[in-house]
Amino acid sequence: MDTNLALILLLTPFLGFLINIFFGKSLGKSVSGIIGTLSIVVSFIVTIILFLQINQTQKPISIQLFDWVQISKFNVSFGFLLDQLSILWLLFVTGIGSLIHLYSISYMHDDENMHKFFAYLNLFIFFMISLVVGSNLLVMFIGWEGVGLCSYLLIGFWHKNQDYNDAAKKAFIMNRIGDLGLLIGIFILGNLFSTLDFASLETAIAGATNVDNFWLSIAALSLFIGACGKSAQIPLYTWLPDAMAGPTPVSALIHAATMVTAGIFMVTRLHFLFDLTPEIQTVIAVIGGVTSLVAATIGLVQTDIKKVLAYSTVSQLGLMFLALGFGAYQVAVFHVITHAFFKACLFLGSGSVIHGLHGEQDMRKMGGLKKAMPITFWTMLISSLAISGVPVFSGFFSKDEILMTAFHHSIPLWIVGSIASIMTAFYMFRLMFLTFFKEFRGTEEQKHHLHESPSLITIPLIVLAILAAIGGLISLPTNSWLNGYLAPLFTHGTHEEHVLGTTEYILMAIAVVGGLIGIGIAYAKYISKNEIPDEDAEITGVTKVLYNKYYIDELYDSIFVSSINALSKFFRDYVETGISAVVFGFGKAANELSFQGKKIQNGSVGLYLFAFVLGLCAIISYLFLAQ
Repeated sequence: MDTNLALILLLTPFLGFLINIFFGKSLGKSVSGIIGTLSIVVSFIVTIILFLQINQTQKPISIQLFDWVQISKFNVSFGFLLDQLSILWLLFVTGIGSLIHLYSISYMHDDENMHKFFAYLNLFIFFMISLVVGSNLLVMFIGWEGVGLCSYLLIGFWHKNQDYNDAAKKAFIMNRIGDLGLLIGIFILGNLFSTLDFASLETAIAGATNVDNFWLSIAALSLFIGACGKSAQIPLYTWLPDAMAGPTPVSALIHAATMVTAGIFMVTRLHFLFDLTPEIQTVIAVIGGVTSLVAATIGLVQTDIKKVLAYSTVSQLGLMFLALGFGAYQVAVFHVITHAFFKACLFLGSGSVIHGLHGEQDMRKMGGLKKAMPITFWTMLISSLAISGVPVFSGFFSKDEILMTAFHHSIPLWIVGSIASIMTAFYMFRLMFLTFFKEFRGTEEQKHHLHESPSLITIPLIVLAILAAIGGLISLPTNSWLNGYLAPLFTHGTHEEHVLGTTEYILMAIAVVGGLIGIGIAYAKYISKNEIPDEDAEITGVTKVLYNKYYIDELYDSIFVSSINALSKFFRDYVETGISAVVFGFGKAANELSFQGKKIQNGSVGLYLFAFVLGLCAIISYLFLAQ
């Protein structure tokens, strides 16, 4: 029964992919959209059934389908591990995935390749499920690579625009760099323990007495490099903002709620390894804190509505890694869940705005949309309050837990996280004020056609806004259902619930006041003073540095891209030319020998007899001399 449910969970999205990729065009847009959406809904229903079962029994479901690799003592099976962590991930992957598929039916209806879009989305969900439910690192790696492939396909979905193709290639290449680190980590663990199975690895690592901690640290660092690539952490973060070239549903599903959290999932799954390498945990915390701050500063001045949300995503992922670095895995998972709710809502809301403005993404050309798009406005407002950490909304609880954990481990990183959170509140309400308040700044034609989006777009927004509002209830400070649910996974009690004393209340107050200050500054600038961001050519000073993302892309281009291009040019112009000359030289020599040789093939029998006699004499002479 469990095996059948697991196969239905995994293969239904793949079936949707096959139907849409081969028959979608002939079935029509509406049918392909319905098939793509229903395939994910079925997986969501199966996930709920498995969640209820595991929540009742408190026991994981382990399924081994067949032996996959067997070399001497090294054995890898193809199997699934359905425990509290994987089921929790599946709930929001398939649940939010269902809502985004529903949204896409309306959003992508005018696209001629709508069937292909749903096929790619279904394939992504298939690989994401594979990543989450894999019982070992090798099965996880299949899903890991698969979601990277689907990300490439979906970022470059509108492939007639070369800039979008470049963004897709950039995402693919930067993820491959991280994936090399992941592979090295897998190889090291396989070599040390002769297994890649998660349960076996945990037992082996816990009982290992003769394993050099150096190699454990190298393995953990390599795996974290893989997580940096997939979850867009410094230095492998620059692909994510460019990934906004894809259709907005892609940004919401892949680059906000699911794929970019794969790094957090992997580190949490292998918590037993990272707990034994505190120096690597320190690296994770520092990288996470710095990433959250750097991305937040860049988000302060962006004018593209999706770019603001993209840098917000990078910043929030940094906060999750900050929690992971302190061993607070439950806290990181909590923020993953709440972030999935409000960030998916914000991305879909931005898509609703872009849909209403016929493709416009520049906030300088928006404004006054509150009356024309009330549902979009209220849902985005709720999600903005959540991400800003305003009390009672979900983000308040999860972000407060992260900052409280940081305070008890590292005051400098707590300060970094707090500053990033204040900036988050500022740039999110900067987005809200520029988009929905004051007068409309677009064209008269756009103003004439302003309208609320269809119900297929607004219904997912409403559901996600409700979840963004109440999602924090799953882990209240003194009564955390989430911590209790995840407790069987963390037998060593890596994170204790905070007791609400004077210090904790002061920290809460600081976080809330900081968020309100950020909102207040945004209000003063964009409502009271009615400021509008400068045009690109007029931006100067520090703002220009932030607007151009610290020129990191240009730095990478000059150091890595230019160097590789120069090396490629050298090999093309000199090495390849030299090798070709040698190869062609042999060919020319053979051709010349054959040309000269054919001259003696003139049909003269006398000449042939003469050559035969000469050859015979040469043989006799050789035999005589040899004696």
